[in-house]
Amino acid sequence: MPYDPAIDVPKLVRQIDRELRHLGSPERAEHEKAYLKSELEHYGASVPAIRGVAKKVVEEHPALTRDELKALVEALWAAPVHDRRILTAELLVLELDLLEPADVALLERLLRESRTWALVDGLAASVMGRLTDRCPELGSVLDRWAVDDDFWIRRSALLALLVPLRRGGGDFERFSRYADQMLDEREFFIRKAIGWVLRDTAKKRPDLVYCWLLSRAPMVSGVTIREAVKPLSARQRADVLAARQP
Repeated sequence: MPYDPAIDVPKLVRQIDRELRHLGSPERAEHEKAYLKSELEHYGASVPAIRGVAKKVVEEHPALTRDELKALVEALWAAPVHDRRILTAELLVLELDLLEPADVALLERLLRESRTWALVDGLAASVMGRLTDRCPELGSVLDRWAVDDDFWIRRSALLALLVPLRRGGGDFERFSRYADQMLDEREFFIRKAIGWVLRDTAKKRPDLVYCWLLSRAPMVSGVTIREAVKPLSARQRADVLAARQP
């Protein structure tokens, strides 16, 4: 039987919502909401369980179009429910090939409305980052994000560079430029993100990160240093820490 690509988005969203509620745990929901200091409703479904639902949606709708994906994203995200928003991010990861540069406006809105690392990090690294890797012209968007007033958007600019750097490639020069702009920031989530990107870059290119840190050691926060030096050799770590001393 030929597959009918038309999707009843409201019906599908109701089905997804029921499944997420069924997978939830009141105890997990309470703990998660407190841990994240979240203002959203939480059903208490685990991230692996939510990913399973997202995979099921994709498998059952193999002819999903870009417009249908965006309609589904909008409908799922509209409710202030953490589990639904996590699933939205997972769907975007799975269906990344459907996205185009013009969809950055939607991604930016989702990032601005996320207000937590639990949503921001996946959207930034696994969606925006991979889309930018495919469409390098989006680097100008990251340049704008890197100086945005919203620290979650600045964090997103950093994390959008993470995946290719982790693999041993990527645009370290752009990351360095962003990080230099943010080295004097006191926001924990910015300092942590700089350290995270440096740490993962160092797993493939420790000497690059070592030299970067050594030349900036007195200016780099302790939060950043603690993450960044983890993959370095004992000698390199000692050199960086010594360079921080007055």
